[in-house]
Amino acid sequence: MTSNRTGESTSTSSSTSSSASIGIEDLELAASHHVLDLGRLAEARGVDPAKYTRGIGLDEMGVVAADEDVVTLGASAAARLLERTGTEGLRTVLFATESGVDQSKSGAVIVHGLLGLPSSVRSVELKQACYAGAAAVQTAIGIVARRPQEKVLVIAADVARYGLGTSGEPTQGAGAVALLIAADPALLAIDPVSGVYSADVDDFWRPNDSTTALVNGRLSISAYKNALLGAWDDLQAQGGPGVDELEAVVYHQPFTKMAVKAQRFLDQHTGGRLDPEALEQGAVYDRRLGNTYTASLWAGLAALLDHREGLEGRRIGLFSYGSGSAGEMLTGTVQPGYARPERAAATRAALDARVPVTVEEYEELHERLLGSDEDVETPRVTTAPFRFAGVQEGARKYEATA
Repeated sequence: MTSNRTGESTSTSSSTSSSASIGIEDLELAASHHVLDLGRLAEARGVDPAKYTRGIGLDEMGVVAADEDVVTLGASAAARLLERTGTEGLRTVLFATESGVDQSKSGAVIVHGLLGLPSSVRSVELKQACYAGAAAVQTAIGIVARRPQEKVLVIAADVARYGLGTSGEPTQGAGAVALLIAADPALLAIDPVSGVYSADVDDFWRPNDSTTALVNGRLSISAYKNALLGAWDDLQAQGGPGVDELEAVVYHQPFTKMAVKAQRFLDQHTGGRLDPEALEQGAVYDRRLGNTYTASLWAGLAALLDHREGLEGRRIGLFSYGSGSAGEMLTGTVQPGYARPERAAATRAALDARVPVTVEEYEELHERLLGSDEDVETPRVTTAPFRFAGVQEGARKYEATA
């Protein structure tokens, strides 16, 4: 009910029960066309492969083809998701990335066009390092809370790039996760209460005049820890669930050993002991994708749902971190029927289907940067639904591959 200017109560067609749960209806993961075995990179850099596989917990690194970027990754994940769910009620597309292709035009608008969505769909890009995916999910929940008949498509997509031969090089990667946020969700009902934390820290950033990120590794670990514990304490202050009420926590994973560190920090802080097996289950996809920035947390959620049995009715935590810094601890209840063996099989198949590259080929792709000052047509490489076709008159062009 609403009030008009005279104070009389009037009904509105958009009013529905506000008691409905809101969360993730479905999700889909997209991988890059190429992949680099980190054992090969270790050999080329003269280091023990165990430094990568055991030390940071990564086996492979996604590498985008010449005709791929965050837009094509995100659009591919979204297209496969919407094939299952349909587009009824979809009124918003939110694109979370720190690898945006334009300083003004959002990747969401480009994806909107590639997917052939109607003009009556708002399209926006969000940025706060790796945290932007969680911010997009929270924004989507707010939209659905106001009009529960609406749905929101959230896309988290990134290509992590560091300088060749730097300490951050093995923690690169590429991937995207698309999520559909809706009322009465089929996968995960997200709790209204969350814990948040923000602090201005120069632990990681990418200036406008740089194509690769700058990072202070030691400061980044401490900033992550401060955000995790700060967000947890705020969750408790807001009346959120205690650690003994959580089946597992999925963490942002720039490398999967960061999740191990994070759980150790949280266990020490709370006096609890979360299941270490859940860490391994939630790291299955991230170990093969590498660092996917905004998509990392959601790839971890997909892996946990695909590899852990008995989650029906159980509450899990989701910790998102973005350098600079921002953190949030969300919680939610896994819904009956969450297990989707066909989706898990498709994800494994997509990861297995990536085309391996040599270190030399990876280095060439890494250094291949297109400006806007001349027209360029990219070679046709990717077999994904969409490709980056090149630059025409200063604008990036995209097209369907079929």
